[in-house]
Amino acid sequence: MTNIADAQLKHRVALRGEAILTSPRWNKGTAFTIDERKAFGLTGRLPFRVNTLDEQCDRAYDQLEARPEPLRKNTFLQSLKDQNWVLYFALISRHLKELTPIICLFVQAEAISNYSHLFRRSEGLYLTFPTRDSMEEDFLEQTKGRQIDLVVCSDAEQILGIGDQGVGGIGISAAKSAIYTLLAGVDPAKALSVTLDVGTDNEDLLNDRLYVGWPHKRVRGEEYDHFIDQFVQLVRKYHPHSLLHFEDFGVTNAKRLLDKYRDKHACFNDDVQGTGAVTLACIMSAVGVTKSKLADQRFVIFGAGSAGLGIARQLRDGIVTIDGLDTDEANKKFYLLDKYGLIKESLGAEKIREGLQEFVRADAEWEGVPANDKGEIGLLEVVKKVKPTVLIGCSTRAGAFTEDIVREMAKGTDRPIILPLSNPSKLHEVTPEDAMRWTEGKALIATGSPFPPCKLPNGKEYIVAECNNALIYPGLGFGAMLSKARSLTDTMIIAGTRRLASLSPALKNPDDALLPDFEDAPWVNYEVAVAVVEQAIEEGSAGVEWKRDEVREKVKAAQWKPLYGTYIYDPNGET
Repeated sequence: MTNIADAQLKHRVALRGEAILTSPRWNKGTAFTIDERKAFGLTGRLPFRVNTLDEQCDRAYDQLEARPEPLRKNTFLQSLKDQNWVLYFALISRHLKELTPIICLFVQAEAISNYSHLFRRSEGLYLTFPTRDSMEEDFLEQTKGRQIDLVVCSDAEQILGIGDQGVGGIGISAAKSAIYTLLAGVDPAKALSVTLDVGTDNEDLLNDRLYVGWPHKRVRGEEYDHFIDQFVQLVRKYHPHSLLHFEDFGVTNAKRLLDKYRDKHACFNDDVQGTGAVTLACIMSAVGVTKSKLADQRFVIFGAGSAGLGIARQLRDGIVTIDGLDTDEANKKFYLLDKYGLIKESLGAEKIREGLQEFVRADAEWEGVPANDKGEIGLLEVVKKVKPTVLIGCSTRAGAFTEDIVREMAKGTDRPIILPLSNPSKLHEVTPEDAMRWTEGKALIATGSPFPPCKLPNGKEYIVAECNNALIYPGLGFGAMLSKARSLTDTMIIAGTRRLASLSPALKNPDDALLPDFEDAPWVNYEVAVAVVEQAIEEGSAGVEWKRDEVREKVKAAQWKPLYGTYIYDPNGET
């Protein structure tokens, strides 16, 4: 539809009458002009007055405000999306900070957990294990004749902190796809949201007579792998230059599947790579404030699940790429803890899950350090011994960064970098206010959810950065799509991360936020996308023949914007 360069782009459209009014891609509602109403048989189907998009947004926002409950706002916006893409995205763009959490965070989680009870109409592509024999046919029914640049898929095993949601995973796929459009400019007509329904282990869903997914225990092992591979090969076969975004897969599959396919196709996992990338950018801006280097830091990560491990690996890769350490030396900068305490050799193979091996600490390092009756070493003892410069929380254990721990950390470094990233805010390991008070105003802080500014000892306000993946993953993905790279390489991710870090307000004012405000997310993701394409060109992985000095304009021209173009009726036009 309409791109940023030309709001009056002309479209030849084959739909008329009721068909165009029920097409969310083409519907303008009361914004159809008099000439368009005549040409498309709409004069008697619409009230007299022609509205501007601004007027439509005002009306829609008033209707939204009449629904005080967040879940009702979510269902209203979903209904609007089903009717009119331009109006949906235009409305949210005008109220970005207010409405993005409604469509993509914990309100969306509530909608997903109630998916079968809120179900009104289907969206996206439902690929289900018992109908796998017709997968290619089903896939082509949705995609034949379409240019698909983005595929977002989920098997819904671990959604937004609410766990296994079965077929409800379509909700997170659609939400992430919408964020790509809002913040990067991906054309929604070129995006495909997919749920990979392999059953569910959620007993509430299995016992729910209204559950609309496959009511069967979750398929695992070889059958699962074959089903996923069948899907991935279809994406590779029919849309070789698309980005395949994996979302909310379980801890045993998330990184394993990413590693399996990332060298064969441009793949991205936000839980593994997005969280790590935005955290790396945040810490890069913090070390810019302290005038130090990544390689100078000592990292303690509390919570070693997909997010914690992804953060550790992304930080490690940043140290290797930016500061030139080898991988083994960089690994020694990290101390990871999970429910068994510090990840160390004596925990044994049963307690050290797949992927953590490169960060396991030698027992010899910890002789004489107090442990519990199971031999487990807790966070306070780790902080006392390591004297970390960076403390990251991904544990969902509220209050885990106690006053003793934070004050102990502050003894060992002039500017403690403290990132309580667990979501929602009630699960944060420490509040910014407490962290600032217990470090006597020395801390550099970012959080996983929005927090208000906190007071410094001198009375000034410290702006708390929100370490939000949406500041980077849409740009990383859009850059990969535009570059037509067959793989989203680590160096492309690092390039996007460095560009985000360079935009940090704290580099100009150390009391300002470590990351840009979410209101600036569209501009930030544009910059990230430019950096990714530039890197792809430089390293020779790009599939386009662009010159580096063309990239900024090429990216800008490719962005879809929620603006109405001019329609011409053509029986042979687009549908």
